[in-house]
Amino acid sequence: MTRVKTGVVTRRKHNKILDLAKGYRMSRRRLIKTASEAVLHAGEYAFMGRKLRKRDFRALWIIRMNALLREIGTKYSIFIHNLKKNNVELDRKVLAMFAVEKPEIFKKIVSEVSKKN
Repeated sequence: MTRVKTGVVTRRKHNKILDLAKGYRMSRRRLIKTASEAVLHAGEYAFMGRKLRKRDFRALWIIRMNALLREIGTKYSIFIHNLKKNNVELDRKVLAMFAVEKPEIFKKIVSEVSKKN
């Protein structure tokens, strides 16, 4: 059986990993084994971070809405319950935008939803 030399292929794989590890500190950017571990962990953290960002923004929207709702004299949970009962399909992102940028529109939404009950 003939001998297969994989120098070019291996070098290409290694360079791909080292390119991804650019900017890392010390041997994590130079050595293949540590660089590949660092790149794998970075990918996991990036994936997890994308999920956490969604969670953080949802919490922020709820906090912003609840602040204005408390001034009006109602609670967030009651407001969301009334929205669901009246089949209002505005998401929290849009409602929070109204609460921050156009509070008069948000107050109208709250009064309309609570009036029907």
